[in-house]
Amino acid sequence: MKTFGEKVVAFNKNLEFTGKLPAGFRVLNPFMENPETIEIMTQFYRKYYNDTNQRRFLIGINPGRLGAGTTGVPFTDTKRLKEFCDIEMKSAATNEVSAMFIYDMITDFGGPQKFYKEFYINSIFPLAIVRQKNKKWLNANYYDDPELFLSVKKYIIQSLKENIRLGLDTSEVFSLGKKNADFLHKINKEEKLFQKITVLEHPRYIQQYKTKDKNLYIEKYLKAFGKKA
Repeated sequence: MKTFGEKVVAFNKNLEFTGKLPAGFRVLNPFMENPETIEIMTQFYRKYYNDTNQRRFLIGINPGRLGAGTTGVPFTDTKRLKEFCDIEMKSAATNEVSAMFIYDMITDFGGPQKFYKEFYINSIFPLAIVRQKNKKWLNANYYDDPELFLSVKKYIIQSLKENIRLGLDTSEVFSLGKKNADFLHKINKEEKLFQKITVLEHPRYIQQYKTKDKNLYIEKYLKAFGKKA
């Protein structure tokens, strides 16, 4: 039987979006952009998911360029990867806002070993999306444009089902971001993937706009997970 980690590595290696996007949008696949990303991602899942345990699911929006868009590990930049997971990426150096909150929360939970033994994080759309603005390519969300969402909806549903087959507990799923939850509710109403959706504020929003109340949000996360801060 394959371990949870082996299944995740296979899932990531097979990610490919072939749909047509609206003008001005692109999908980036970090596993095709940089060979070291696959190596780093594989190290991570071998280290923390080398078992067949069922896990609870945290769902983000879609990878940012500086987090999973570089490392292949959701909400994990190269700085946190080295500092907390002892895995060093040599071809890139990134510092991502969302990762700051996630790893402070993981520390209060008991550290990466304890957290990842219980939880699996991915995004509703598992590849990075960028949008062209003033001749620059910037991070975009799958829900930024109605036509964009319709373009990726089928792939999102397929991806969620494949994630569930990794060995996830579907009795409750945690949506990172309120707007993300709105779309997840719509999909879940059609597909009946999860029994309950619990909504948590997105790490980027907390770190960027609610830094003074950061500890309160960490407590909220831990309470939702059934753990006291």
